[in-house]
Amino acid sequence: MGGKITYFFLATVLVLVFGVVALEGVLLLMTGQPTAMGMGAVAFLLPGIGGWFLWHNTRFARDAHRLAHVLEAEGGLPADEPARTPGGRIDRDAADAIFARRQAETEDAPGDWRTWFRLAVAYHDARDTPRARKAMQRAIALHDEKRVAAA
Repeated sequence: MGGKITYFFLATVLVLVFGVVALEGVLLLMTGQPTAMGMGAVAFLLPGIGGWFLWHNTRFARDAHRLAHVLEAEGGLPADEPARTPGGRIDRDAADAIFARRQAETEDAPGDWRTWFRLAVAYHDARDTPRARKAMQRAIALHDEKRVAAA
């Protein structure tokens, strides 16, 4: 729950910053100086791009959380099984062993969103965030395809 509160707090602060940048853009446009007006036009692009990224990250987090709830209800949520270092970080060798098992499961059932979800968790535990995100996106896409097909 603390992660959600932090996320929404930071997202709110970011939206407020977008508003300040847009307001500064308006003020720059009103100066009438070509250089300032150019900077003002760019100031409108930054909140738009930032808002787009914020929206996509929020949607990704919401969808991943939704899948976690579904998997938890089915009893298939991966347990927090990797060994940890005294500092609390996941042991690299333990994460690699779990990753190999999850990868084999995914190769055996490439059309099952559950295996992709568990593979994403294994990638995350192995500190490979880009691949974890791609695997989770694949899990979300597979889940949504089956949900749309069933409707």
